[in-house]
Amino acid sequence: MRHRKLKLYTLTFLVLAWVFIGNALLTNMVGAQESAADLRAKITSHEDQLKEIEEEIKALERELNKVGADKNTLQNAINELNLSRDRVKASIRATQQKISATDLEIEELEREIYIKELEIAKNMEAVAQSFRNVDQIENQTIVEVILGHDSMSEVWDELEEQSQLQESLRESTAIMNALKREYEKAKGKSLTKKGQLEDLRDELDGENNALTNTIYQKDTLLDQTKNKEANYQQQLAQKRAARERYEKEMREYEAKLKFILDPSTIPAAGSGVLKWPFEPGHMANCPSYKSALGNEFCLTQHFGNTAFANSGAYNGQGHNGIDFRAPIGTRINAALGGVVTGTGNTDIANGCYSYGKWVLIKHGNGLSTLYAHLSSISVSSGQSVATGQLIGHSGNTGYSTGPHLHFGVYATKGVNVQKLGDIPGRPITACSAVAIPVAGFEAYLNPLNYL
Repeated sequence: MRHRKLKLYTLTFLVLAWVFIGNALLTNMVGAQESAADLRAKITSHEDQLKEIEEEIKALERELNKVGADKNTLQNAINELNLSRDRVKASIRATQQKISATDLEIEELEREIYIKELEIAKNMEAVAQSFRNVDQIENQTIVEVILGHDSMSEVWDELEEQSQLQESLRESTAIMNALKREYEKAKGKSLTKKGQLEDLRDELDGENNALTNTIYQKDTLLDQTKNKEANYQQQLAQKRAARERYEKEMREYEAKLKFILDPSTIPAAGSGVLKWPFEPGHMANCPSYKSALGNEFCLTQHFGNTAFANSGAYNGQGHNGIDFRAPIGTRINAALGGVVTGTGNTDIANGCYSYGKWVLIKHGNGLSTLYAHLSSISVSSGQSVATGQLIGHSGNTGYSTGPHLHFGVYATKGVNVQKLGDIPGRPITACSAVAIPVAGFEAYLNPLNYL
């Protein structure tokens, strides 16, 4: 028994020594830092600036919605690109404010962790002292206690003191447990904030890529059209004709792919298993769609045989996803956790008017989701992603004639990533090396059934 207690004391003092040595090393650093009030004031300042930038972004998005609803002219296209550029710049400033505020919040949490370490060390000393006192009393027999005092009153006082010491030990242990929980909670928050910081830095990289893409698109547009409306309309007509040829080829090929959907292999319609791929936008001059939670999204093209599809678009085969109006640089999130099946960029070959920059994610419930016409991609093939994780930013790449997100849902068993050159009967062109998701008709599902 005696040896066990000695080991306990030794362990207690070793832990105390470790804590106090660590604290001694931190004392100068923490002492040189700003006060807690200064840190909180700086965090509040960043939050206030962020609110102002977010209001600026909302105003730019309202302007973008107005321009997007106007006639497709060269001047409107340039105005839209200019507004998109300004919006992405504002988003970059907003993300930088979030990064700065998160940095300060991490510093605030580290200060809290340091204080908890001091409190734990102090209470550990109290616990160690209680152990020593209890041990000293417990090593006396009741006869030794009686013989060591002049009266029974003193004996009762001694026994009462022993009882109080034991109660003190129980209280100190309870305090230690509470401090430990608070310490672990602060550490957990710190780790969460550090994860958020990494996500924000990834978002900043994507926004910078989106900005570069927007500036490049404007420069290319002006170079190709020589700033003349007639040239722009001719370019637009050529792009639409090329898109229609591509759509016809793909529909003819996909019609030959034999896939019979087994409803038992996918979630039921209306199950709401997917999250919306981005936050609700601002609905000025926009055909809005209201989600089950009451959030409004600018849905410009529905799934299937829409009026637009029946008018001749998509060669009358129906739209294979849904389109959301989304200003260039809008953060796009994974609708559900899964593994990135593939990513690609059909614009790497001239004239391949398809999905532009795209991401395909395979989920564990029999569904796969497609995100197309992106300006930047933040994930890579084979990467595991969580629900809501950043995967890229919206754009105007591929056969898109305006900034939007094409969101598609497939039965996983019916979709594959395939190079266009591997399609039987398709002529060898510059597009042959370009890869896109390809599926039989029955593998295409209405995304609104699962959002």
